[in-house]
Order: sequence, then structure tokens, then C-alpha cells
Amino acid sequence: MFAIFQKEIGSFFNSLIAYIVMAAFLTAIGLIVWVFPDSNILDYGYADLGSFFQLAPYVLLFLIPAITMRSIAEEARNGTLELLLTKPLRNSELVLGKFLANWVLVAITLLPTLIYYYSVYKLGNPEGNVDSAAVFGSYIGLLLFCGVLVSMGIWTSSLTDNQIVAFIASVFIAFVWYVGFGALAQLAGVGLAAELLNWAALDQQYLALGKGLVDSRNIIYLLSLMALFLFLAYIRIEKIRK
Repeated sequence: MFAIFQKEIGSFFNSLIAYIVMAAFLTAIGLIVWVFPDSNILDYGYADLGSFFQLAPYVLLFLIPAITMRSIAEEARNGTLELLLTKPLRNSELVLGKFLANWVLVAITLLPTLIYYYSVYKLGNPEGNVDSAAVFGSYIGLLLFCGVLVSMGIWTSSLTDNQIVAFIASVFIAFVWYVGFGALAQLAGVGLAAELLNWAALDQQYLALGKGLVDSRNIIYLLSLMALFLFLAYIRIEKIRK
């Protein structure tokens, strides 16, 4: 698994797309947090990173599929997937190695955004007048949310040898899970179906972690989603190996 992890990290940073994706994300988030009039912190007047945590997932819905789309699809297109499967490497190690590498890459992309917290901390009146518990709870939620999107991307990448198809499928599934379930819950009105859809919606689980209290139920749900999609990717690799 560690060899797959190293290979994935190395191939990502040896390609220009890695730096383009990171630059695009940081530029988009920077404009949202500091420049755009409807969301920038300076005009808001409060030491708060709410706009960042509310809008970052919408950028990540496209960023993460762009990172993960090549994970297995490129291997299948180049014929290296069959070569990997002939080696003494378990399917679970292949899937987990690629998942962890992509999740770490996303975490590295998010790392520079910690400067936003430092800036808001310094800009507070008085200095330090910021809800740090809510900020770090939101970061935990964001990292887990990213893990779910990465697992979805790994699965869709295992379904095809076309990176564009993998990207579109991953964006669609992530968007439905993040926005679609909540919209369906509103259409359903009240009742058990509405409650289940609302509970299953990724945005509800993610935003709940940003309230300053990290609830184990939200964490378990997000980890379970990761496990589900990684298991689906494992099943797909099993079929390819056969």
C-alpha cells in the first residue's frame, strides 16, 4: 500500500495539473473570502470564517473529481492497471493506497487556507475574538467531507478508462449527495422520508460539525460513506482482476 501511496503522490506532483488545480482552488477561495462583495470577511465586519466553510464545498465538488479522475482510469487506459494486478498486491491495498494519497493531496491543498484563520484572529477586535472551536470543528468536517468526495472519485475512476467520464460521474454523484438529498427532503415536506433524506444529505452532516461541537454521529456517518465507496471500488477491482 505504501508503494502505491508514494507512486500516486509522486506522479501528481510531477505533473503540471497538480499545481494548476491547487492554484485554481486557492485563487477561487481567496476571491470568495477576501474580494467578492457578497462574501468577503472585510465587509462582513465580524471575525468569522463562515463564508469560507459554506462556499468551499462547492469549489471542492469540482476540484476533488479533477484530482481523483486519473487515479484508476489512467492506469486502465495505459494498461498499467493489469500490470499492477499481476503483482503481489492485494486489491484492498491498491484502493486504500490511492485513496490515502489523494486525500493527503487534498489536505495539502487546504493547508494554506489556515492563514485565513490567522488573519481573522489578528483582525478581531479585540485580537483573538474568533470562535476557534467552531473553526477547527469546521476544518475537521471539511477534511472528512473531502475524504467522502475522494472515495466517490476513486470509485467512479475505477468504472471507466476515460478520465472525463470519471470526472463527470464523480461531480454528479457528489452534487446529488451534497445538494440533491436536501432538496428532495424539502420537496418531501414532513415525515419519515423527509427526515431520512435530510439526515443523509452531506451538507447537513458537514455543517453540523462547524457548530463548535464535534458529534461522533456525524463523524461515523462520513466515515461510513467513505467505507461504502471504497468497498464499491474494491468490488470493481475484484471484477477487473478476474
